[in-house]
Amino acid sequence: MGRAGLNRKTAYATLAATLAAEAADLDIVWALRGPVEGLKHHRGITHTLIAVPVVAGVVVGAVWLIHRWNEKRRQRKLGTLNFSPGAPLPPRLQPRHVHWGWLYLTCFIAALSHILLDWTNSYGVRPFFPFNPRWYSGSFMFIAEPVLWGLFFLASVMPWLFGLTDREIGARRAKFRGRGWAIFALAGMAALWAWRWTEHGQAGALLNNTQVASAPVTRMAVEPYPFNPFRWHAILETARFYQTAEVNTSSGAIDSDPQTDVLFKADNTPAVEAAKRTFLGHVYLDWGTWAMVRDVGQEPIEGVEPPHATGNRTWTTVEFSDLRFAYAFTRSGRSRPPAGLTGWVYIIDNHEDGGEAMGGREQK
Repeated sequence: MGRAGLNRKTAYATLAATLAAEAADLDIVWALRGPVEGLKHHRGITHTLIAVPVVAGVVVGAVWLIHRWNEKRRQRKLGTLNFSPGAPLPPRLQPRHVHWGWLYLTCFIAALSHILLDWTNSYGVRPFFPFNPRWYSGSFMFIAEPVLWGLFFLASVMPWLFGLTDREIGARRAKFRGRGWAIFALAGMAALWAWRWTEHGQAGALLNNTQVASAPVTRMAVEPYPFNPFRWHAILETARFYQTAEVNTSSGAIDSDPQTDVLFKADNTPAVEAAKRTFLGHVYLDWGTWAMVRDVGQEPIEGVEPPHATGNRTWTTVEFSDLRFAYAFTRSGRSRPPAGLTGWVYIIDNHEDGGEAMGGREQK
């Protein structure tokens, strides 16, 4: 965004845009307090519309401090050199012209772009929190989309490569290099979004017009694969079970086998009900729009010692997972949710919290 034109309006535009676009993910510091705290606050208040003007203001303040430091260095450097009155200063010693209004607008747009990008994937955002706690997700872009990375990589690297060529032949260095490539990348992103959005809607229409499940479907989700915009993973919920399907919007084919693609809903045992009332349970069910909670028996949690129940006391493990991420979207063929997005709770005597963990890390 900086190279696409904002850097022509004010100095520090690209620096400020980069900082503002990344600032929302500072919420990862909550993970230092434990994995459940990390899940609770990830894509939380820093990913909301009320945070955008605050983020923009803080970044502008940080850039102002950098500008003051640069100006003091420049003045000290000028004091050590002797220039004739009226003589032009070399580019590196010329003052930077900062338009603070444009800089704030740049930061505001960049902070909004972070929320927009996060909305396009399945994880989603809560832009209206704390007034509205609902999660919103476009689910038409894969959470780590290689095609999008390729577009931005080209826009970042190609101007540098052409700059090397220009220096070799002695061409004059362009003041604002890479504008065309930046506009190309942003336009390519918009085109990719439009394409995937269209295919996502087509996949949903195919499912609505085809009887896939043997029982009435109460809700449905369509999740993307990386690279291929025609391939989609569907989740269908009925009163008694979930059924998954693979959809190809290019051919119109829907592949779903009732023998292998049906997952019956787990019973609400006393241990499951107790697990839902734990800290992890509240956080996970608030985030997991397709959460599955099941009692897996006395199965130890990786990296966490089982409870030391004595006498007649017993313990069991309750697992929390989300069906949005439980499909083989990688070459490894993994069909279980990523460990970092799966939680476990030890329940003692069907009511007592014996320990909580996610991704092999215990929540203290």
